[in-house]
Amino acid sequence: MKLLFKTITIASAFVAGPVLAADWTLNPDTSHLAYGTVKIDDVGEVNSFTNLSGHVSDDGKVTIDIDLSSVETNIDIRNERMIEYVFRKASRATLTAEIDMDEVTKLDVGASNTFEVDAKLALAGTEVEFHTGMFILRLADDAVMVSTNDMVFISTEDAGVSAGVDKLMELAQLPSITRTVPVTARLMFSLDS
Repeated sequence: MKLLFKTITIASAFVAGPVLAADWTLNPDTSHLAYGTVKIDDVGEVNSFTNLSGHVSDDGKVTIDIDLSSVETNIDIRNERMIEYVFRKASRATLTAEIDMDEVTKLDVGASNTFEVDAKLALAGTEVEFHTGMFILRLADDAVMVSTNDMVFISTEDAGVSAGVDKLMELAQLPSITRTVPVTARLMFSLDS
């Protein structure tokens, strides 16, 4: 259900500005990827991943790696169960996308725009394709912020993790956990020197 990662893939809309022949690197300290869950019908919780890495190449190929062991649900035993049962001990999920850098590089410092992005999330042997809008703000010649324009919703079935969610319900003795997960992302990129 953490498929929310996909939203991150869209972070690919990094602005290369006047320098086109260079890669953009994700800053993990200022980036944030979060997803929400609802259990027992009306108990909502926000979870996140604390270790992200990634880059966008000068030709617009985006790759973002999510360290699945960095999942933070604010309950240690639940973190462990997510890693074991939902992620099936996979070490990471990878988001890939491709963007039109010609359009992105037109942004002046201080300017923003929304870009439509097709992306793919690879998680424990399952690939999920999705389409979403990403908001991109050019902070400086060498810095860009990319965020989800709206929430991205991911199905646990599409991500291949429904059996793991069933196991979480069993272990925690819960009557329900929603099977559609909203995901939001704030991705900060800097131009490689």
